Amino acid sequence: MRDMKFELPDLCALHDLSVDTIIDARSPAEYAEDHLPGAINLPSLSDDQRAEVGTIYVQEDRFRARKIGAAHVARNVAGYLEGPLADKPGNWRPLVYCWRGGQRSGAFATILQQIGWRVQVIDGGYRAYRRLVVDMLYEQPLGLRPLLLDGNTGTAKTRLLALLAERGWQVIDLEGLANHRGSALGDMPGGQPTQKLFEGRLAQALAGLDPQRPVVIEAESNKVGHRIVPPSLWQSMRAAPSVEISAPSAARAAFLASAYADISATPDQLCHQLDLLRPIRGHALVDAWQRLAAQGAFTDLAHALITEHYDPAYAKARQRNDVSTTHRVAVNDLDDAALISALPRIEAALMRAADPEAVRL
Repeated sequence: MRDMKFELPDLCALHDLSVDTIIDARSPAEYAEDHLPGAINLPSLSDDQRAEVGTIYVQEDRFRARKIGAAHVARNVAGYLEGPLADKPGNWRPLVYCWRGGQRSGAFATILQQIGWRVQVIDGGYRAYRRLVVDMLYEQPLGLRPLLLDGNTGTAKTRLLALLAERGWQVIDLEGLANHRGSALGDMPGGQPTQKLFEGRLAQALAGLDPQRPVVIEAESNKVGHRIVPPSLWQSMRAAPSVEISAPSAARAAFLASAYADISATPDQLCHQLDLLRPIRGHALVDAWQRLAAQGAFTDLAHALITEHYDPAYAKARQRNDVSTTHRVAVNDLDDAALISALPRIEAALMRAADPEAVRL
């Protein structure tokens, strides 16, 4: 077992692993809450088996619990060898982990090793990885040069992040990592990851950045949907310079109607989401919005939401967070052609925000 140990020194090491497959040997429930990036779940014990063995271990007999657990693990691994691992060649290199790099991953790895595969086990297991994430996002200041891409709802900031990334800028897409559009109607298919999984995705994205170069982040509150932006990043964002994108409300309404077409395609879900705004905006406004939705007037609905909900909320948030913008870029339209045309002006504003003398490499 000692020869199979792999120590995870930092999160950057996950980008350069000399392995073919990362196997999370924990139960499905543990995997769903959080897991290493790219890991597949091949549980040594199912959720029910883990509960059974744990109960016997605590309440009855530890030896009997280990024996039952070993039988479960052997049967489960046999199923994987005949199923998802059946086509792995002799030079396949798996990396296995469980909660703390103990019995579950050790038993799994021993079987793989006996077959002849060059298997490694993460020393300290998932807990070692999670400690690195927490240290980065909660305990240490981030050595970043963040720039905020600001602008009211519907100014295509997420699309602009993608276009900037294509042109070589470092970006962090918080909404993409959180699987949420960051607004009252921002739910995305598949729902949001757990807080721990969101933090793991974020930590990996941050670990891959060059600290000497600026990173562009969409200006958000400290929450994206129900996911909280961890304090190290949030404090860094609060102190960051920003570039504000502005566009006519008609262009923003057209953009929102297109970007939120998946929501408008499900009328019941749209009405439910609008109902959630009643405590904030009152029944009269929400009733009017729902009438527009029922009529299929989604561009008109988007325009009403912009003027009656999003813009007032954005103005309050800016005042509350003491946001000051010194660099602004106005665009007349928000289709891709217009955004691409505006990119040189946006990039120039970002460079001025980062450093008046900066030259992007």
